[in-house]
Amino acid sequence: MSDTSKARVDSEVQVAVADEPPPSNERRLFGWERYLLMVVCIGYAAFHLISLNLYPIETWTYRMIHVAGALAIGFLLIAAWATDHLDDKTAWVRPIEYLPLAAAAGLGGYALFCVTYAFVAGEQMPQGWVFGTSGLPLIASTVIAIGSAWVFKTREQRIGWYDWVLAINSLTLGGYLTFNVAALQFRAGVMPAESDFLFAVAGVLLILELTRRVAGLALLIIAGIFIAYAYMGPYLPGFLSHTGYRSDRFFSYLFTDSGILGATTAVSSTYIILFIAFGAFLQVSKVGDYFVNFAFAVAGRARGGPAKVAVFASGLMGMINGTSAGNVVATGSLTIPLMKKVGYRPQTAGAIEAAASTGGQIMPPVMGAGAFIMAEITGIPYTDLIVAALIPACLYFVSIFFMVDFEAAKLGMRGLRQDELPVLAKLLKQVYLFLPIIILIGALYMGYSVIRAGTLGLMSALVVSWLSPHKMGLRGILQALEGTTKMSIQLIAVCACAGIIVGVIGLTGVGLRFSSILLEIADKSQLAALFFAMCIAIVLGMGMPTTAAYAVAASVVAPGLIQLGIPPLVAHFFVFYYAVMSAITPPVALAAYAGAAIAGAEPMRTSVEAFKFGLAAFIVPFMFFYSHGLLMEGEWYLILRNAVTATIGVYMLSGAVVNWFHGHLAWPTRIILFVGALLLIEGGLVTDIAGVGIGIAVVLWQRKMATQQPIRA
Repeated sequence: MSDTSKARVDSEVQVAVADEPPPSNERRLFGWERYLLMVVCIGYAAFHLISLNLYPIETWTYRMIHVAGALAIGFLLIAAWATDHLDDKTAWVRPIEYLPLAAAAGLGGYALFCVTYAFVAGEQMPQGWVFGTSGLPLIASTVIAIGSAWVFKTREQRIGWYDWVLAINSLTLGGYLTFNVAALQFRAGVMPAESDFLFAVAGVLLILELTRRVAGLALLIIAGIFIAYAYMGPYLPGFLSHTGYRSDRFFSYLFTDSGILGATTAVSSTYIILFIAFGAFLQVSKVGDYFVNFAFAVAGRARGGPAKVAVFASGLMGMINGTSAGNVVATGSLTIPLMKKVGYRPQTAGAIEAAASTGGQIMPPVMGAGAFIMAEITGIPYTDLIVAALIPACLYFVSIFFMVDFEAAKLGMRGLRQDELPVLAKLLKQVYLFLPIIILIGALYMGYSVIRAGTLGLMSALVVSWLSPHKMGLRGILQALEGTTKMSIQLIAVCACAGIIVGVIGLTGVGLRFSSILLEIADKSQLAALFFAMCIAIVLGMGMPTTAAYAVAASVVAPGLIQLGIPPLVAHFFVFYYAVMSAITPPVALAAYAGAAIAGAEPMRTSVEAFKFGLAAFIVPFMFFYSHGLLMEGEWYLILRNAVTATIGVYMLSGAVVNWFHGHLAWPTRIILFVGALLLIEGGLVTDIAGVGIGIAVVLWQRKMATQQPIRA
């Protein structure tokens, strides 16, 4: 391979992985605002790493600072609307904005003064007027600033005055919560003070607005429905009915460890931000680029090579990246154009990348953030979860690989030429760049905590960079810390919003009511109950990032499955898979839409294609429901048999879906092959033998009778 070609490939990979474009409403600041935000982002990430490893802080206080800080930074970083087409000459403040500016700044400033005075006065603070008169001004200031952000727009290189107000109000909220943390632990949700209620309302408004900016309307609407449900319960029929709750009790309850400060924020404030930092250090040190280059060198020459690279690279990067759509953008900007180059249709290229990127969320050892939330909710050790996840994740990626290979054979595709690929021999000399992942996994299995293992992985990425051409110095470390905060904001906001939903579910008991429905359905058919649970998990997850989707679905669906007698590990993995796969399920398939945007394809067609390529993930949960050996439960020979027969099953399923299995499939043969694949799902010895027998028969028939000529797209 020529140096010029190699440089071109490496350059493309760097752009795809390290220079991921920001969301359309992320500001690109200059001047003093840019440097101020950079310093704040670095300080925010450093605060978390220091607190997690050196100087722990009281749990509630730490989580409050985590949420309030993310809100403040988020409003400065993310504009209320897409900024790409705004008038670059727009003034910072126009005359029409003077009145709302004065009102929002004055009211918010008064609330900030009161909270600051409380910290200065300490125990001598006069309780009556300080907090008693500052809650309503904070709400009013927040409402005016949010409304102004919707109405008035500034250019993308500037932070609007309303976002400065929202950022300051976020800090005021954090100050109130941390000052009163001891009291709130006893009275919130039970006997709240009026100020608890008012500050909680302001906090919910701030969280919902930032969630809208970073995750769109879907999660906002769902959260709004759940909040409305807390009030509408007395007027609803049947299993949805409840007695209702006072506003002060309801909103203050949300700011407890049963709501916003609960499991979702616990995970975002520890594991998520730590592993995003790990990923940021991999990116800045170019170790992440090495993963993608290695995948190209290994699989690039095979037929449909770029698609197979997408499977490997997206699995490696996606398990660290916390969002399916974000992973599509990160690796898809390279793999999708190359897939189109070798003959894949635009919607197919976008769909393969979306399916592979979504699979990164179920790939151990990091699994996006899902494993951490699952460990927090179930109490099952994290190391047990990632062991259990290994075979199902491999089945998913093997299935996509088979489909990609069958599609390439069907269309008569080639791989990339040798001169278009990185040199494998050269990459093998840098195999030490895999050390951060190896150290992470090794530390986990040596008994280190997840936090300590993640920190060791992060530090090893820094050390390994010193052995490569991309040595990380102080500047690189600061760049990684800044990137950590920027990449974390979306997930932190989403986790806080999911905490609102989880809080409503816990307070109203609606999750238990769904459990009772599952039990009633299971009396007639356990399979029907599982199908119903699958549908709920997918619908709840549509349009939501993976972390929030699983957190909500686990609260609503998993308890019912456990009541059916399903082991907690199986029940939560069942829910988790479908919450993740909602990212490629039409009609709201965020990962597929991101792939369609890069591929220049029609979004709905791309989402249907992505659903097809990810079909195995919709069947694998039923596989491990019937065959617990797929989750590493049982005797070794049972686990081995389940793994082998399941692999054969997804191989046959892939052929039936793509309509190519050692040649073109006639409709009767395609149906028979699909039935054989389904027989291998149940996991019984008889059905396994029958399924394997059908597979062998179809292979022999296809080799003798089927058309082997490729079908040109």
